[in-house]
Amino acid sequence: MNIKALAARLDRLESRLAIETLISAYANAFYRLNADLLQQIWHEDSTLDLPGFGAAGSRSDIISMAEQSWRQMPHMHHWMANPLIEIEGDSAVGTVAANCLFHDMEQGPVQVSGLYHDRFERRDSEWRFVYRRFELHYLTPLKEWVPVAGSEHFHASS
Repeated sequence: MNIKALAARLDRLESRLAIETLISAYANAFYRLNADLLQQIWHEDSTLDLPGFGAAGSRSDIISMAEQSWRQMPHMHHWMANPLIEIEGDSAVGTVAANCLFHDMEQGPVQVSGLYHDRFERRDSEWRFVYRRFELHYLTPLKEWVPVAGSEHFHASS
């Protein structure tokens, strides 16, 4: 194998790892209510479309939308699975399944599942989201759901 082919393979592997890290960082930012982490994963001109939950057309709008979501749903956990990522040069597209548990201030505990449709770009040697849209498969209220153990910061009645 020549050096050029090896460098291309290494770039694809490093790019995939960087993109999978963005997907994980998104989940972590939301369930840790971490605006700083959320800001780091988007290019300035990015869009986030969460039908039924909100839409934003810039990184600052994404942060504002997240902060509003956190007031409405102060406890949330995202599990991302089965990422399919296609990388071509400095751009990539992908899908990732999501299963989320939220505590909504009005509805109480709810489970949300669906599929994220993503676009990523590498600019100045750094991969970030440029577009993310959620395809809702279902939102299910979890009536009578009460945790019996866990974080002292989570209360089903909050």
